[in-house]
Amino acid sequence: MSVTLIDMVFPGDANHHGTLFGGIGLAHLDKVAFLAAARHARRPTVTAGCERIDFAAPARIGEMVEATGRVVRVGRTSMGVEVELWAEAPVSGERRLCTRGVFNMVAPREEGQGDLPPLEDDTPNRDAWLRAVEMVFPAWTNHYGTLYGGDALKLMGKAAFVCATRKARAVMVMAASNRIDFSSPIREGDMIELASRATRVGRSSITIEVELWAEGLLTGDRRRSAAAEFVMVAVDEAGRPRSISGASSALEPA
Repeated sequence: MSVTLIDMVFPGDANHHGTLFGGIGLAHLDKVAFLAAARHARRPTVTAGCERIDFAAPARIGEMVEATGRVVRVGRTSMGVEVELWAEAPVSGERRLCTRGVFNMVAPREEGQGDLPPLEDDTPNRDAWLRAVEMVFPAWTNHYGTLYGGDALKLMGKAAFVCATRKARAVMVMAASNRIDFSSPIREGDMIELASRATRVGRSSITIEVELWAEGLLTGDRRRSAAAEFVMVAVDEAGRPRSISGASSALEPA
């Protein structure tokens, strides 16, 4: 099953040309390659190497980047993960392929373990949720070894922004957070999946529901850890609310 990471290109991620620094792009690709491989293997996985990576187009400050990883080859203890990095202009929706390649991942056999499971059919997700993944590294955890609430809120707010922007194709800002509920801790080393969808479209605002799911990569255990609702508003160049043109109130998949 493929995994997707969606992020924004902020100034701190850019080089002196105002485009995404190549090392940041490679880090995104390595992360989705690891998550796709570890999810398939369900055992400790490391990056062994990657094939040639050529950057064909830049991702600019203010654009979204979408990194995807999909296991395409499985050996006894190794996997080949096909990765792609796309840039997307938030308002126009114009997309361009920045790079693609293959990462080679290894999941060493421990005592009593057999070969890796065979490759499965990759059935695309067709529901109404926009889904993106992340990984909980130590820098995001608190003194209990679980995801810090502030970072969880940052991730959910970013997911709401991406979902609303793709829905409206306008400059969107957060106007309110209606509710936030935390129900289960997320531990260091867990994969998190951010699922977002539009639940209401008004004249200038969109209400976005966001769910944050945690998944143990070794066990496959999944649990809904947090849920939130955000109100995002379309604004003009002066920062005043503007009407949303082209966003359907029928709430089709974002």
